[in-house]
Amino acid sequence: MPSTFSAASAVELAIVERGDFVESRHAGSAVVLNPDGEQVLTLGDAEALVLPRSAMKPFQAVACATAGATFEDERLAISTASHAGTDAHVAIVREMLQEAGLTEDHLGCPASYPDDSATRAEMIRDHAPASRVRMTCSGKHAAMLVACAVNGWDKETYLEPSHPLQLHIREVVERLCGGARIEATVTDGCGAPVHAIALSALARGIQRIGTSSERSPFALHRVAGALTRAVREHAWVVEGAGRADTAAIEAFGVLSKFGAEGVQVMVAPDGTTVALKVLDGSRRAGSAIALSLLARTGALPIDGVRAYLAESPLYAISGAGREVGRVRATV
Repeated sequence: MPSTFSAASAVELAIVERGDFVESRHAGSAVVLNPDGEQVLTLGDAEALVLPRSAMKPFQAVACATAGATFEDERLAISTASHAGTDAHVAIVREMLQEAGLTEDHLGCPASYPDDSATRAEMIRDHAPASRVRMTCSGKHAAMLVACAVNGWDKETYLEPSHPLQLHIREVVERLCGGARIEATVTDGCGAPVHAIALSALARGIQRIGTSSERSPFALHRVAGALTRAVREHAWVVEGAGRADTAAIEAFGVLSKFGAEGVQVMVAPDGTTVALKVLDGSRRAGSAIALSLLARTGALPIDGVRAYLAESPLYAISGAGREVGRVRATV
């Protein structure tokens, strides 16, 4: 049975400090590609398989677009999002569905309360039920359904690995990742297929998306370029205000996407790319590690990254309501 790398192949990527005490350590693997696609830094086992989880959404979004689900701006950005489920996020998803003659009932993702705490609290006060459109992956599912509607594909079975849409997504993943072999296909938390690929291949693929030009003669790269621009111009859509991906995009102009179980990919404006997997599955340090690696390799200003990581509340450790420590990258 294929699996991700072992503890013996992992290296320390981050620590959690509480006062002067190192309370926890996050180990994993990471790879950095320079703008020419060469591996300039490898930590741990970059050839081991990982499940990208939501870090696969940019690939799925590009595939849906090339299959005919053509969106722009916020709608394109939300097709790659792990959104917080606010009313503003949900409004975009509903518009995408309605214009294709679809409803929330078509969504194959599970019903959920939003990740955004204020919206969730308001729904609970109002006795509003959990819904599929509030689920963090509903933008991706809406794009998938629109692609099915455009092509006349069955909408009931769109999450089956043998469905024409999922076969197209698989082909796009393999093409963007340089012909990387998909070793396993399993079911993601939202119900969609997710493919196991090497961490280095994931880096190559997200770099191709993040460096593509909207003026490319190839449709695949034009779509990827448009997606990257939409993410940078509408960062709030990708996750939510104050959340790690949105904050990193707004601060440094990166293409940033986390995946569940400790996966993070990030492409700097110059094309330098990071892909990493934290072995214990925690995501709390992923963005800090990626930003630190981009700064270490000169793709982002080191002083700016240090100041951001030192000041951002995302990496604060609290005690009795005040900051008493930090999550700190050690790379």
